[in-house]
Amino acid sequence: MSRLTALAAFIALALSASAADAGWMFGFGEVTSNSATNVAIGESQLSMEVIELRRSDRVRIKFYNVGPDASSITDVYFDDRNSVFSSIRSIQNGTGVSFSEGATPKNLPGANNLLDPFQTSLGLNADSDPPVEINGVNPGEVLGITLNLAAGKTFWDVISGINNAVLRVGLHVQGFANGGSESFVNVTPTTPDGPPIVPEPTSLALAGLAIGGLLIKRRRKPDSESAEA
Repeated sequence: MSRLTALAAFIALALSASAADAGWMFGFGEVTSNSATNVAIGESQLSMEVIELRRSDRVRIKFYNVGPDASSITDVYFDDRNSVFSSIRSIQNGTGVSFSEGATPKNLPGANNLLDPFQTSLGLNADSDPPVEINGVNPGEVLGITLNLAAGKTFWDVISGINNAVLRVGLHVQGFANGGSESFVNVTPTTPDGPPIVPEPTSLALAGLAIGGLLIKRRRKPDSESAEA
């Protein structure tokens, strides 16, 4: 295999991986403010990653609690006003985490504190199994939720919905050192601290054409050199 062919194969593999696995990162801001200390912990430790999967009919969202301060994500809610999602497909529990579909309470605690109240969409919520704080997302742990996209919707509708605040994700967090609890909602990204740019299908296609052109040029070069000789 020539160096150019190997390079093209590597680039194609990298593009394929980035299209399937690259994620957009979002932080969280307060909904309730029961304790300034707890709010600061949540806003500094909690984030979510929205991931495009190879199966175009679903999207995975991972929730992180990077720590180190005591806190536990115990409930996850989706306010999906444009009906991007049809349902929760599956839940991926990281080590130490145990979540199931359906949350109690059914709406984000303190939802009316927002200027635009948070309203959980039917069936789009999940919470940790008892004991809830132990089985929640504690420091260093991760939770994944895979959601089915509604007919005609794409990964980019999800990203657009988050950026335009018509798709919001709420977290109820317990297990703080002082025994308190807080609610948070995702914040939209701002340049230059926004999420990474994920290649769209059009960009991938153009990159593929460029690789193909390089290979064709490489194959033709010996013939042209022979003609000149």
